[in-house]
Amino acid sequence: MNERTLKIRKSTNADIPRITEIYARSVREETASFELIEPNETEMAKRRKALLEEGYPHLVAEVNGHVVGYAYAGAFRPRPAYGLTVESTVYVDPDIQRGGIGRALMRRVIEECKTRGFRQMIAIVGGSDHTASIAFHKSLGFVDAGTVKSVGYKHGKWLDTVYLQLALGPGDATPPDKIPGG
Repeated sequence: MNERTLKIRKSTNADIPRITEIYARSVREETASFELIEPNETEMAKRRKALLEEGYPHLVAEVNGHVVGYAYAGAFRPRPAYGLTVESTVYVDPDIQRGGIGRALMRRVIEECKTRGFRQMIAIVGGSDHTASIAFHKSLGFVDAGTVKSVGYKHGKWLDTVYLQLALGPGDATPPDKIPGG
């Protein structure tokens, strides 16, 4: 892929149809998400709005002006003590995967989260057999944080969830100045 054609930017409402299309295909055909029913554009817009209102990054990747992927971070868990930890998400159109788009999106989400003062990022991979996603995250510095066996059932099989973790900024080396919501 010609790097000059790739643009990573903040998502807009106009991106929702394409974001919904990319995600819906993944829900139908993959195990990255444990959702079983594809959300519609209204639901995806609602989710995006909630993330932005809470101060999380929500980005898209464009190639030649066409949205080919998106990524965001959101709350890892709702209780205040988890307020400095985010969960990352990235989806790329399968027709253009392995071209560096997911990596560019994740690098930008990681930087955005560091800038916002988050200290830990968790990636949750649907299925321990999803070795490409696990390797992708490890190549960005994520480390194994554990596997929970057979907690999801989709496409006729039991699925594990694999947790990977990345320290952001000072990570746990220093106490935070403030815990969001605390």
